[in-house]
Amino acid sequence: MSHRAGPGRSAGGYRLAIFDFDGTLADSFPWFIGVLNGVADRYGFNRVRRDEVEQLRGYDARQIMRHLRVANWKLPFIASHMRRLMARDIEGIRLFDGIPDMLRMLNGRGVTVAIVSSNSVENIRRILGPDAAGQVGHYGCGASLFGKAAKFRKILKMTGIPADRAIGIGDEVRDIDAARKVGIGCAAVAWGYARADALAARRPDRLLARVDEIAGLFGG
Repeated sequence: MSHRAGPGRSAGGYRLAIFDFDGTLADSFPWFIGVLNGVADRYGFNRVRRDEVEQLRGYDARQIMRHLRVANWKLPFIASHMRRLMARDIEGIRLFDGIPDMLRMLNGRGVTVAIVSSNSVENIRRILGPDAAGQVGHYGCGASLFGKAAKFRKILKMTGIPADRAIGIGDEVRDIDAARKVGIGCAAVAWGYARADALAARRPDRLLARVDEIAGLFGG
């Protein structure tokens, strides 16, 4: 895995960590695959065969939409429905091992922690639990599929932390693209929704294989 620093940035210089949630902090991909075909039937897009899953993990979001024949206008309705389904099934979704300790560690180092996600703040807080949720200073939730850049800008404005001292950490190609759009660092995690080779092809500043590597982005 790459541990290359981005241009003009040092690993210890980041003061703001903006995390994605599903696939980055929460192990929700198995749940997502389990409900996806029911959502496909409801909203009239292609079902996913079991042998297609790894192929789709190599695609970016727009490629996935084309493959499944999802109409753009349906996306807000699908996202809202998925949030309701997750609220229903929330007891079965857990954080990845090591996430609560990592969040506490970042807070102990004076790093501001934010979460930007298309999920709801209610779902995120319930999955995090009181202690881990208490480590998060800012939430930018309900982002549209391609709306993360705007949420990143809002977090930067709220915190007053300059873009070159912030890093976005996510598990999908669109997380890398959104971070680049606003000029913050980008780290991709290889344990979530997208395959490591698809993430590597976008050349993130960091490509991480394990949760315990996150602390190293902040001088650990």
